Parts: sequence; C-alpha cells; structure tokens
Amino acid sequence: MSTLSDTTLLVALAILIGLSAFFSSSETGMMSLNRYRLRHLRKQGHRSAALASKLLERPDQLIGVILIGNNFVNILASSIATLLALRLWGEGGIAAATFLLTLIILIFAEVTPKTYAAIHPERIAFPAAYVLTPLLRLMYPLVWAVNLLSGALMRMIGLRTEQAGSDHLSRDELKTLVREAGGRIPKKHQDMLVGILELEQATVEDIMIPRNEISGIDLEDSFDEILELLKAPPHTRLPVYRGDVNEIVGMFHTRNVGRLLSQAEPNKAQLLQLARPPYFIPEGTALHTLLYNMQKEKRRIGVVVDEYGEVIGLATLEDILEEIVGEFTTDLTLAQDEIARLEDGLYRISGSTPIRTINKALDWNLPTDGPKTLSGLIIEALEFIPDEAVCLKIGDYRIQVQQVIDNRVRSAILSRAPD
Repeated sequence: MSTLSDTTLLVALAILIGLSAFFSSSETGMMSLNRYRLRHLRKQGHRSAALASKLLERPDQLIGVILIGNNFVNILASSIATLLALRLWGEGGIAAATFLLTLIILIFAEVTPKTYAAIHPERIAFPAAYVLTPLLRLMYPLVWAVNLLSGALMRMIGLRTEQAGSDHLSRDELKTLVREAGGRIPKKHQDMLVGILELEQATVEDIMIPRNEISGIDLEDSFDEILELLKAPPHTRLPVYRGDVNEIVGMFHTRNVGRLLSQAEPNKAQLLQLARPPYFIPEGTALHTLLYNMQKEKRRIGVVVDEYGEVIGLATLEDILEEIVGEFTTDLTLAQDEIARLEDGLYRISGSTPIRTINKALDWNLPTDGPKTLSGLIIEALEFIPDEAVCLKIGDYRIQVQQVIDNRVRSAILSRAPD
C-alpha cells in the first residue's frame, strides 16, 4: 500500500466511505420495510420485494453480512487515512486524521444514509437486495461462524432467537392499524372493519332483546286477540309460545299473515303450521360464531337460552350486523331515546341500554366484562337495588340514578369525571 500514490489512496478512501454508507443504509432500509406491504408486493411478482423478503427470513444472517462488510470497509478506511496522515503530516497528523475520519464517517456513512433509508426504506432496500443476496452466498461461511459465536453468547445470557416476536398482529394492533389508516380508508369503512374485529369479543348477551321486552304470539290468547296483534305487529318475526315465553314452539313471519287469512277458517293450528321451528342459541355464544351459525342454518332470529334451558332473550341477524355497520336508519329514534345529551357534558341514559352501545356512542370505556346493561352495572356496583337519590362513581364516570321502576334502573345521569 505504501507504493500507491496519495491520489489513489484518496480515491480508495472515498470508495470505502461510499461502501460504508451503502451497508449502513441497507441495514436501516431492510429493517424499516413494512412486512405486510412486502408480502403484498412479493405476491404480485415484485422481484426486489421477493429478494428482500428472502433476506429478512433470516435477519441474523442479513445483519451478519451487513456488519461484517461495514466493519471491514471502516477498518480499511481507517488504515488508509492513517497512512495518508503519516505521509502528509507525520506522526502528529494521526490524531487529526482519526478525528476527521470519524466525523466524515459519522456524517456521510452513518447519520445521513440511515436517516434517508428510514424515510424511504424501499428506495434503499430493494436495490440493496440485489447486492446483499450474492454477497451473503459468498461470505456465508464467515457469517455462519459469526452467528454461531453470537448465538452461543446469547444463550449464555439467557436469550434465544426463538423468543423473538412474530410478525402477526394482535386484534388490538389491527384495530390501531385500521384507525391510523387516515384518509386511505373512509371513516365509515374503518368503523365496519373495527366492528368485525370486535365481534369475537362480544357475546350474544351484548345484543339480545331481553326476555322482559319480548313481544310474541301467545297461543292461549283468543284467535281474535292474535289477529289484532298481527294487524300492527311490533316486529316482522314473532315468537309463538304457549302461556309462557319459556314455551316457545315456533317463529311466525308476518309475511305469512296473508296466507293465514286466505284459509277458509283460519285458526291457531294453521298459524302454527306456518311458523318455523325455533332456533335456540346457548348463552355466551360469541357473535362471530353466531353469525356463522345463522348463515349456515339460514336463520335471521334465534332464542337465547341459559344453561337450564330458560329463555333469556332473542337475538336477530340485524342486531349482529349493527355491531358491524352501526345502527340502521329505523333505529335512530330509539338510539336518541336511549342516550340523550344534556348540558355540561351530562347524558341521560336509559337503564336498558347495553354498555357496549354507550361506549361506542360516547367513546367511553365503561367495564363490559360483567353486566351487559347500564342498570345491571349500577346494581352490581351498589350491591343493592338503588332508590332515585343514589350517586356513585364507576371508574372515571359519575352516575346519578334518576328513576327506578320494578327493581330496575329506568334512567340515570352520567358524566365523565374530570382528569
């Protein structure tokens, strides 16, 4: 090396600094790639993405070849800089050359290329993959030896590569990803995607019509009373039972009223023939499972029963879909009646309102792992049936019971407690 001219050494030094910048930016660019976009591009046949993805399957080997290359060029650059300093300034120039080379490498081979690669990872990583792939094959024995030694050291201090986290996103991470999509996904579509992700966390009790609100056809009523009900039915599908809701024997669709009345002598037996056998749903069924089962059974309504076979409510396909797409137009008035905004951040809320509905409408975080309605939540917190003067605090929320009827909280005033 001593026979080379100063100009040749300076050119070699510049090339080595450029190579150092390449290795530094390649490391940052590769590690900054969006793994999910990378998989998408690879499936579309993007060759650079396929090479980068292959390299990232073994990050220990990728980092190994990059660091070996980077350290090699940096050491060689340091040797050349020292030789140049001795030629130009003598022994006293070594310290100055060391400081100057450190500054140059820091700016031009570390900070600047790594910053650029972090901002534009694909611009750096994809071209670099064409260089790193053959370089890894060429240096594989050395990379393997280095990884073997580093792996042994990691095991000595209790670390294993198997403990590294996977690329799979959790449900909460997916929800955050959807919310952070910004303008790329319309707000309504974001809400639908989040609703789908939340189906697994909700159960049929969260959306069912409770037993005390079930309207149906009692076969023990007179046929004239039944016909009067069918003139203005509260729902399109009505449970048919004998005396008690626990004795549901079918589901009658109001579109069959015309067929019933077209009979020569319509009666209860003919009504029962037109009714479909009931579809029973065990309590605690997750909504995503219920949606699948309803699709498989071609059902739109089911009877929710507890472990003793007692009817505790009705669940409809519409209620499940509302968890995904939000309230349907026909239910806007009902939703406004359930949650009414008052002054000073106060809300008058019906006691029968599901807690999940309150949390969604107001972006609150009332506990959902216990009772399903506001009335149940209040009674559980108090451990007694309240009167109208009771106030309490649950988490960050203040609650004032407004009205109690038939041992249930009919309405309450709620607000978020100030931080």
